[in-house]
Amino acid sequence: MPETRYIFVTGGVTSSLGKGILAASLAKLLQSRGYNVTIQKLDPYINVDPGTLNPYEHGECFVTEDGAETDLDLGHYERFLNEATSQANNVTTGRIYQSVIEKERRGDYLGKTVQIIPHITDEIKRRIKILGSKGNYDIVITEIGGTVGDIESLPYIEAVRQLKWELGNKAIVIHLTLVPFLAATGELKTKPTQHSVKMLLETGVQPDILVLRTEHDIDLAVRKKVALFCNVGLESVIQSVNVPTIYEVPLKMLEEKLDITVLKKLDLAIKEDIDLSAWNNFLLKHKNPTREVEIGLVGKYVELHDAYKSIAEAITHAGAENHCKVKLNWIHSEEINSENVAERLSHLNGIIIAPGFGHRGMKGKIVACQYARENNVPFFGICLGMQVAVIEFARNVLKLEGADSSEMNPKTQYPVIDLMEEQKGITHYGGTMRLGAYECRIVDKDSHVCSAYNKLTVYERHRHRYEFNDTYRQQFIDGGMVPVGVNPETDLVEIMEIPGHKWFVGVQFHPEYRSTVLNPHPLFVDFIKNAIVEK
Repeated sequence: MPETRYIFVTGGVTSSLGKGILAASLAKLLQSRGYNVTIQKLDPYINVDPGTLNPYEHGECFVTEDGAETDLDLGHYERFLNEATSQANNVTTGRIYQSVIEKERRGDYLGKTVQIIPHITDEIKRRIKILGSKGNYDIVITEIGGTVGDIESLPYIEAVRQLKWELGNKAIVIHLTLVPFLAATGELKTKPTQHSVKMLLETGVQPDILVLRTEHDIDLAVRKKVALFCNVGLESVIQSVNVPTIYEVPLKMLEEKLDITVLKKLDLAIKEDIDLSAWNNFLLKHKNPTREVEIGLVGKYVELHDAYKSIAEAITHAGAENHCKVKLNWIHSEEINSENVAERLSHLNGIIIAPGFGHRGMKGKIVACQYARENNVPFFGICLGMQVAVIEFARNVLKLEGADSSEMNPKTQYPVIDLMEEQKGITHYGGTMRLGAYECRIVDKDSHVCSAYNKLTVYERHRHRYEFNDTYRQQFIDGGMVPVGVNPETDLVEIMEIPGHKWFVGVQFHPEYRSTVLNPHPLFVDFIKNAIVEK
C-alpha cells in the first residue's frame, strides 16, 4: 500500500465559499476510484470544541459515533463518503493549546521556552498525521477553517508549509478562492484571487491547484491569466460554478478532472473505472420527483438554516428515496401561539420539532406539538422535540397541570423530563452530556419505528443531558403514549410513540446525524412516506 498522501484545502477572499463541500466532493471522487479517503477539519477558534457555541455563531454542532462534538462540515464528509468520522477528524486551536499547555505543566518540554514554532506547529502536524499514521487511509484531506490572512489561521498555514517541505510530492495544497462577477462591466475579476494567492505565498506556501468559485463559467483566457499570475499550470485552474444542489458538485469536479489532476500531483495511479452510479441514481430521483409535500420545521434558530443542517439534508435524502420533492417550511417557535397555530400549520403535511437547549420558544413548540397530535398530522420530535411531545401529552392528556422539564422549570410539580442522575453534580458544560452512539432496543414489533428500521436493535447518536423520567412511564402507557425503544443497559426511554396516531414519533437521539446520500435514515424516509399519504 502506498504511503499516505495529504491534501490541504485552504480558502481565500471570503468565508463560506464551500471548502467543506469541495473537500467532500474531491474525497467522493477519489473514493469512487478505489482509494481509502478521509477528511478532517482544522478550526482556528479557541473553543475546545463547538459544543458550547450558540448555533447562531457556528451553525449546528455535529456529533460523531465516538461522542465528539464537532464542526458541521463533518456532517458533509459523512453524507458524501458514507463513512463515520471520529474525534480525530476535527481539531480546534483550543484543543491544540490545551494539549501543549498540559505537556508544559507536566514538564514534557524539559524547561524549554514554549513557543508557536515549534511547539504549537508540531502539535498541529501531529494531529494532522494521526489519521494517516494508522495505515487505514491512502489519502487524508485536511480542510483549514477560516480565510488565508486571518491571524487565527497563521499557525495552521505554517504547519502546512512545514509538512509540504517534509513530505515533498506526498502533500499538495488546493486553494479555493472567489472570482466575482461585476454586473456593471459584465466582467469576471481575477484580482481578488491574485491577492489571495500572494498572501498565501507570503507565508511560504505555493498552492498546487486553484479552485475558482464563480457564478458564471470561466473562459480559457481567464484561466490562463490566473495560471500566469498565480504560478500554477493551466490544468490546475479549476472552476466551481454555482449549482442547484451541493450533491452536483462532485460531478462538476469530475468534469473539471480535479481528481485526475490531484492523483497526478500525488504520484498515484489513475484508476479509470470510476463508479458513481449510486450517486447519479440519487440525483436522478432528487431532480425528478413525482410528488410534493410540505414539511414544517419548528425551531428557535430557523433564521440560520445551518443550525439544523443535518435535519435539512436528511429530509433531502428521504425525499429522494420517496421520489418526492420536500418543501421545507422554516417556522420560528416564538411566533406560534394557540391563536395562530391552525393558520400557521394547517397547510403542512408533516411537522418536525427540532432539537435545542433552553426555554426560549418552548410554548410555541408545545402548541405545535398539540396541533399535530390532535389533528392526526405526521409528527417527528427530535431530542428536545421528543421531550416537548412528552410535556404536551402530560399536560393535555394525562392532566398533570404544569408538567415540564426540570431544565425549563426546576420547581415543576411533575418533572416528566428530568436531569440524568450522573449529570446533577456537573458544573462544566463542555463535553459533559450523553454523547455519541448508544444502543436502542425496539420493544414493540407493531410500532412505526420497528416497521421503519425493520430490525429490533439500532445504534443512534445522542447529545443531551435530560431524559424521560421513568417515574411516569406507566402513566404514559395507560394514557396512550408508549415507550417503544429503550436502552438495554440503563432502561432509559429512547423512543416514544402514539400507536393510535397516523405517525407520531419522538426520539431522544439525533437520527439526522446518520443519514447519508447512499443510506437515507429510515425514520426520515418513513416520516416523509406517511406525509405523502397525508397529502
